[in-house]
Amino acid sequence: MCGIAGVFAPGRDAARLAFFALYALQHRGQESAGIAAADGGTIRSHKEMGLLSGIFDEDILSELTGHIAIGHTRYSTTGSSIVVNAQPLLERTELGDFAFAHNGNLTNTDELRESLSPTTVLQASSDSEVMAKLLVESKGTMVDRIKAVLAVARGAYSIVLGTQDELYAFRDPWGVRPLCIGKLSEGGYVVASESCALGPIGAQYMREVRRGEILRISSKGLESYQTDVERAQPALCMFEYIYFARPDSKLNDRSIYMARYAMGRRLAQEHPVDADVVMAVPDSAVAGSIGFATESDLPYVEGLIKNRYIGRTFISPDQGMRARGVHLKFNPVVENLEGQRVVVVDDSIVRGTTTPRIVALLREAGAKEVHLRITSPPIKHPCYLGVDMATYDELVAANYTVEEIRQKTGADTLGYLSLAGLIEAVGRKREEMCLGCLIGEYPNVPAVHETRALARST
Repeated sequence: MCGIAGVFAPGRDAARLAFFALYALQHRGQESAGIAAADGGTIRSHKEMGLLSGIFDEDILSELTGHIAIGHTRYSTTGSSIVVNAQPLLERTELGDFAFAHNGNLTNTDELRESLSPTTVLQASSDSEVMAKLLVESKGTMVDRIKAVLAVARGAYSIVLGTQDELYAFRDPWGVRPLCIGKLSEGGYVVASESCALGPIGAQYMREVRRGEILRISSKGLESYQTDVERAQPALCMFEYIYFARPDSKLNDRSIYMARYAMGRRLAQEHPVDADVVMAVPDSAVAGSIGFATESDLPYVEGLIKNRYIGRTFISPDQGMRARGVHLKFNPVVENLEGQRVVVVDDSIVRGTTTPRIVALLREAGAKEVHLRITSPPIKHPCYLGVDMATYDELVAANYTVEEIRQKTGADTLGYLSLAGLIEAVGRKREEMCLGCLIGEYPNVPAVHETRALARST
């Protein structure tokens, strides 16, 4: 996942704008965050482990001066969760210094690492640093260097890069991870993982950054360089629609909220059930559950209230609290559940460890029946392109039938949205999406297929 943002705002405090853009992207990563700012001559940076609100204050932001800034909020897939792997990364070239922030996951990191000069020192353990070092060792202008990296890097990467006086953004030829650009009302541009980061800082959505496209933003304005993408099939991650993206974002002009609402309606058509109420597992399944309720002509109720801050504490619960598990995260609304036949809509079941606890919690609250409905097909395969999706051994749908999963969860019935229903709800062609975690067919990246074969064999 990860959230990235880049700001070019002449005459304004770009780091402050980047901070609020990142705040809107905090859902994409909570392990660490950082901002680097440039004033035309010097790049200053600050990053730490934790959430934005605990890292930045007025004193720190006041030191990050300049009209250019890039920011990153991290969810780790490659490289451990330690501060040396936090981003942005700072690098030095004969062209000058640059700051680098990456969302995605490379699939040929080992090959790229071996191609680096023997004298290159890697301080972090992430694929992001390998990519940044490739830019350092390449030749020519920054655009030339980016083109060289695009030619050899495989996998998923959406990048923002800030030099002392320019902002760059580029996206892999498959377009796996999202990246959009907006125009600031007072002049300048913003690049961000999702469109939800634009409005809070007064930017108007322009479009998605095209796959294989390089954007250069400078005092001359916005320039675009399109690299060859014929070798790469479009492969936007389907899970952005299912779970990752905020519901108030849009991808390729499709509202995430309306896509999830349509998933819920289609799910109700495919798996109807006699019930009294429909509820969601907060928060990503809310739009889908409202769609299910609308299509089923059933009332939508709040059955669980989420403690939105429990995942943001570093204080471990004691053994007695851990035993209560899901109670720490959710509290049932008994008045909406007692004596009711309840349809519970969730976006996915991955490992299958939390869902049985939720079903048990609803029964404890007095639900007479619990019917599980999932707004995605079963997740049967790992992700190698930027999502910590678990291994084959950990994925419940890779090892059990739908009926066996129902029994494990303790639900009265269980229904998954079909792949055809999902694709129709999203409104994109099947061949334009990465469906690897659902059907095991990944973008045409050789290293992914090799990794997949290795995962199967082990």
